[in-house]
Amino acid sequence: MITVKHLEGEEWEVTVKAGATTRHRVRVTPSDLERFGGGASAEDLLQESFRFLLERESNTSILGSFDLPVISSYFSEYETDIRQRLGVG
Repeated sequence: MITVKHLEGEEWEVTVKAGATTRHRVRVTPSDLERFGGGASAEDLLQESFRFLLERESNTSILGSFDLPVISSYFSEYETDIRQRLGVG
């Protein structure tokens, strides 16, 4: 289960319950939201981004704190995949 909570400003907390429960602090800027989400809400973008990550690694392997674009550094297909998942561009 993935839960997304807005903290303040550009900071979000994503809690993943999958065996172990983990919490991740993710920064999503307005330009990140436009680039990756194409009009989707930050909540939807983060939900799908974590689904994407969990298909590739366990929640305990996901960084505890990161800026959303970092995902592309580890997975080159992220930007194309996330836009398809969200039904944009």
